[in-house]
Amino acid sequence: MSTSHGYYIPHRATWPVLATAGLVCMAVGFANHLNGSPSGMNIMMMGLAFFIVMVAGWFTLQATESESGTYNTQVGISFRMGMMWFIFSEVMFFAVFFGTLWYTRNLSVPWLGGEGTGAATKELLWPDYEAGWPTNGPKHLGGKLVDGKPSGEFEPMGAFGLPLLNTLLLLSSGVTVTWAHHGLLAKNRDQLIKGLIATVTLGLLFVLCQATEYHEAYTEMGLQLGSGIYGSTFFMLTGFHGFHVCVGAIILSVVLFRSWKGHFKPENHFAFEGAAWYWHFVDVVWLGLFIFVYLI
Repeated sequence: MSTSHGYYIPHRATWPVLATAGLVCMAVGFANHLNGSPSGMNIMMMGLAFFIVMVAGWFTLQATESESGTYNTQVGISFRMGMMWFIFSEVMFFAVFFGTLWYTRNLSVPWLGGEGTGAATKELLWPDYEAGWPTNGPKHLGGKLVDGKPSGEFEPMGAFGLPLLNTLLLLSSGVTVTWAHHGLLAKNRDQLIKGLIATVTLGLLFVLCQATEYHEAYTEMGLQLGSGIYGSTFFMLTGFHGFHVCVGAIILSVVLFRSWKGHFKPENHFAFEGAAWYWHFVDVVWLGLFIFVYLI
């Protein structure tokens, strides 16, 4: 199909349907797993498999169309605008969780503790409450085991150790993906491929370190998803970010495979640009997480 004087429109779009099905299955499975359903994990893994197949298949289709010259300049502009709006939506997604953390820590908890106009409310709702952060809520769920029973006490996650190491890993990955981009612009395919390998490797190391951190939190620190508002905001923010790192690593792996195949030119490489934009977004979000969740 020639698109020199027109705009390319796909005849059918099956991959978005698979993407929706996969994400819905993951969400439903995760919710059922949290509520103790034995089938929850299976549904969630099935959704994840759907999502991975969708990413691979959709990217393959886009690569085939791009390398065959199907797209024109207007399509490239639309791709860039679409990616910008997608990243903006992701910024708003994380802004909600950051806002929840800020509101809870700086307004709700002090107010329930009697600050400002909350004195009367404290006497009415929770006379014995002592404001402090992090908080485990009124029932003190979970926590470290004492004599084989949950004590409700937990240890907050510190900023140094694995979180600091993860920060260095992601910052380094931002440098390596930029180095790969410079290699592409300079027609240095060896630099392009090495930079992408380094970026994907650093991203996978980040996920491994975060999994280790979660295991330590649950088994040694008593910090769990149900550990009050602190536990829920901590795991929601870091967990969703870890999911975005996994998605970014998959995208960059596809770009790496295409680079091995000889794809991308200095004047036509939106797939690489989109992946790099997304990866830099992931880096910036983690810096915000490290400061507001771990340091403060």
